[in-house]
Amino acid sequence: MKTLLLARHAKSDWGVPGLSDHDRPLNSRGRRDAPVMARRLVDEGVVLDRIVSSSATRARATAEEYAAAAGLGVVEEPLLYAATARTILAIAAALPDECEAAMLVGHNPGMSEAVWELTGADAALPTCAVAECAVDIGSWAELIEGSGRLLRLRTPRDAD
Repeated sequence: MKTLLLARHAKSDWGVPGLSDHDRPLNSRGRRDAPVMARRLVDEGVVLDRIVSSSATRARATAEEYAAAAGLGVVEEPLLYAATARTILAIAAALPDECEAAMLVGHNPGMSEAVWELTGADAALPTCAVAECAVDIGSWAELIEGSGRLLRLRTPRDAD
């Protein structure tokens, strides 16, 4: 049994004219929500072995909050930026088998679609949401569409 957490980056700042989408930082709400959600996972006993993030500034900043709370580093994966559900699941399928619980931090619509592809659950992920999925596999390479089930969807709103 493996655990895959699919996380959408926290709220980003659109207020810098001329800044590329890839380089947008978190806004004040995102900077508030990300550490709260990270602490919540730790407080609820979620133990992660690996955190993989999109290379986008807002995703990386969100992942860094989760990593700080979990005492981990962040593995950057450029393919998570604007990734489709199939790409997201392929990245998960390439995780090392010694990793029992992993988090991928990326973007919508890919993250919400990946939850659907993996679990069949229609889970629209707002910013900074985390979908925790159980996958009944012994090796990440066995991960395929429909092989998981949604255990819990956490959002900043239900943490308030």
